[in-house]
Amino acid sequence: MEGSPIPVLTVPTAPYEDQRPTGGGGLRRPTGLFEGQRNYLPNFIQSVLSSIDLRDRQGCTMVVGSDGRYFSRTATEIVVQMAAANGIGRLIIGQNGILSTPAVSCIIRKIKAAGGIILTASHCPGGPGGEFGVKFNVANGGPAPDVVSDKIYQISKTIEEYAICPDLRIDLSRLGRQEFDLENKFKPFRVEIVDPVDIYLNLLRTIFDFNTIKGLLTGPGQLKIRIDAMHGVMGPYVRKVLCDELGAPANSAINCVPLEDFGGQHPDPNLTYATTLLEAMKGGEYGFGAAFDADGDRYMILGQNGFFVSPSDSLAIIAANLSCIPYFRQMGVRGFGRSMPTSTALDRVAKSMKVPVYETPAGWRFFSNLMDSGRCSLCGEESFGTGSDHLREKDGLWAVLVWLSIIAARKQGVEEIVRDHWAKYGRHYYCRFDYEGLEPKTTYYIMRDLEALVTDKAFIGQQFAVGNHIYSVAKTDSFEYVDPVDGTVTKKQGLRIVFSDASRLIFRLSSSSGVWATIRLYAESYERDPSAHDQEPQAVLSPLIAIALKISQIHERTGRRGPTVIT
Repeated sequence: MEGSPIPVLTVPTAPYEDQRPTGGGGLRRPTGLFEGQRNYLPNFIQSVLSSIDLRDRQGCTMVVGSDGRYFSRTATEIVVQMAAANGIGRLIIGQNGILSTPAVSCIIRKIKAAGGIILTASHCPGGPGGEFGVKFNVANGGPAPDVVSDKIYQISKTIEEYAICPDLRIDLSRLGRQEFDLENKFKPFRVEIVDPVDIYLNLLRTIFDFNTIKGLLTGPGQLKIRIDAMHGVMGPYVRKVLCDELGAPANSAINCVPLEDFGGQHPDPNLTYATTLLEAMKGGEYGFGAAFDADGDRYMILGQNGFFVSPSDSLAIIAANLSCIPYFRQMGVRGFGRSMPTSTALDRVAKSMKVPVYETPAGWRFFSNLMDSGRCSLCGEESFGTGSDHLREKDGLWAVLVWLSIIAARKQGVEEIVRDHWAKYGRHYYCRFDYEGLEPKTTYYIMRDLEALVTDKAFIGQQFAVGNHIYSVAKTDSFEYVDPVDGTVTKKQGLRIVFSDASRLIFRLSSSSGVWATIRLYAESYERDPSAHDQEPQAVLSPLIAIALKISQIHERTGRRGPTVIT
């Protein structure tokens, strides 16, 4: 601290009508909107900070991190300047502004912070023409619940001014403490730049048997792995945890330098975008492959020869093998959670283990109450996210270490583990079809008309004949969730059609970017017979998809010939 105190300014502003968080306290928009619209970012940051009660805000500690995408450094500087002006006492920030979403959750919980601000647009592309986002996590380390998101939105609609210290400058590259005297503040404002990996790594050490995993990855019979960080935040974590700590060769890790535009690619770990990893795995040299999204909470698992593990299967297999993990042997397993669109493969494992399954809307925030109340030990979503009660976020690297622990304990490869699971529990064929970039008004009317059709009592019992298949409708609803902890009711979370053979069709509207909308179509069919476990999912599900397209008329009403992405 040198020189005179830094002035705190109050800047007049006007509200924007489109700053409603889309779930979990997050605002995701085109980068140009944040960068070019006057006060667009300060307005939202002020709304987030003002949503924290003044008594809790004054002198509190918060965590700030980003996935390193374009505009993150500028945005981090603005967040710091505004946090100081709004009475925050201390900020913990990852070196160079980098912190994975799981690491932010970890640090919030470790130091009992009031919350955290994460600058990420998840798996969306970066760069000036990409997307940017701001996400608010609360004191339990999890995404903001809807009541907090609603409060942020209400504040954003009436905001007239924001507070900022524009002359405050920090060095994000220098580890350690930086202190600043501010005008009219009795205590200095403190910023601590921390190693982005260390605190999170220490937590992982308490969960896993690192010696066992290291034994798997080193020595003459080592498992050769290929890990793709997709030029997102996970590069430093992969290097430090898997290579430095667990002994994987340095060339096991690819695309580990965080880039502002993610190398011009979608940092989305699926078969559509993680093609570099997929091609490497198809060669047969590697026995295990994984990819992560931009902020490190989503993951994809591949086996030798490119064998793909669906997210729903991954969740169920992890659940069935939790005894391989020291953390769960010590803590026990209290229950499982899955989002409604996620396949019911997890339910079969839960039934065999005699533990409850909680079916929630899409969005990790719905799992937090379950975990905080001790009801839930493991949660997952079909969108490549899995986690446990060690944090309040989905956690990609944790899931990878779980898989490596299972491989080490069972002494089997990825494909053998999956096929054994299918033989015991049956296979759930599953696909998700995304119709992205649609006009919001068009999607509203499609979903409105579809809801009127499928929730009509006359729809129950209706039969659809497709080829040799006849499907009879057994149940339909517009999914509604009642939180078992606090009784909060969340309505209109997707349209669900369940057939008499337990096959499912689900339609869900997603509008995370706020500009365009996405209709997601999910299809699931269960097969018990092991001799029928080698079929292509899309071939098995094609009759269900034909029914979905017929009743929704989505191609005719959008002008699309097919989905944008299939997973």
